[in-house]
Amino acid sequence: MNPLLKADLHIHTAYSADAVTSLQDIVARCLKVGINCIAVTDHNTILGALKMRELAPFPVIVGEEIATRSGEIIGYFLNEEIPARLPAAETIRRIKGQGGLVCIPHPFDRLRRATIRRQELMALLPHIDIIEVFNSRVMLTNDNLRARFFALTYTLPGSAGSDAHTAAEIGNAFVQMPEFNDKEGFLHSLSQGVIMGEKASPLVHLWSTWARLEERVKRL
Repeated sequence: MNPLLKADLHIHTAYSADAVTSLQDIVARCLKVGINCIAVTDHNTILGALKMRELAPFPVIVGEEIATRSGEIIGYFLNEEIPARLPAAETIRRIKGQGGLVCIPHPFDRLRRATIRRQELMALLPHIDIIEVFNSRVMLTNDNLRARFFALTYTLPGSAGSDAHTAAEIGNAFVQMPEFNDKEGFLHSLSQGVIMGEKASPLVHLWSTWARLEERVKRL
């Protein structure tokens, strides 16, 4: 039996405008709490993920949380950055075009403006590989439960992530899953995974707001 990973599949670094965590601090936090696989999913960039893959002593999935015209979509196993504000279908086409996997993050979060629209979700369903069924920054418990029910209904693997924008959040949610070697192995392992997690404090959103304001001030 393959050893189990503790994979936090939704982490932001200082390369996201609303996050503050250095790559070194992320590695240190992961080692401290036993996370031994991560997906770096910065907003509209893969630069931090590429650098993290060279730095970390554990597997790193290069991802990107991409703002589309209909809401956010995560691409996993990317080689090239995908620009923001494209139609959702075009974003997915570009993810698939480079051999990536399509994940829908926080699909039913009623408090988040970036949640993908339900009509668009259903239209894109044939092209979706993964549903994020537990996100620690989703404040309403039922919203995560709806995501899990949706994944079960449509027989899609479920992922989990802290959606960390600060180091202290890393490990709030993860998937305990077998090791894998490639994207096909990842999907297979994810289907066997156990979702673990707890909700973050609502105060974490203040850190993200502060980081965004600080970034705007730097641009002035």
